[in-house]
Amino acid sequence: MSAGADARARRALEWLASAAPDPRTCRREWDRNPLGVALLPAGRLWDVLILASGPGYATLDVLTRRVEPGPVIADFGDARLGFFVPPGTAAHWVATGVRGVGAGTWVVVPHPERARCGVRWVVPPDGSGRLTDPAELEAAMHEAAAGPAHGRDG
Repeated sequence: MSAGADARARRALEWLASAAPDPRTCRREWDRNPLGVALLPAGRLWDVLILASGPGYATLDVLTRRVEPGPVIADFGDARLGFFVPPGTAAHWVATGVRGVGAGTWVVVPHPERARCGVRWVVPPDGSGRLTDPAELEAAMHEAAAGPAHGRDG
């Protein structure tokens, strides 16, 4: 791993762990858990909007053509994608087929570079705290739902 990638991974680890009530315990949990995951509270640094994998991957495809998205996780078996969005988003999000995870809930989060199986990063955090803008996510969801030819040449 290059020095730049190593520094980015370290920043990502620190940023994610800072969401935990005790960041030191969180880092130990990642090291000890055989799956390389930790349970972190949503609602402090981020909320997560969860979509089924079909619409989730289609949305991610559209989103990445428009902007650089924030972190995105896939669950065990790639059945769902979770888009990290600003805190408070889940409480106000109204959309069919989207589950909001916000304040008072917890999320299984993989280690930024050592997840061993199961939950994994599709778009890893870079440590900057960058999240997906909810308006951009919503627009990408609408475009993805409109079909594969919408918004593309050909």
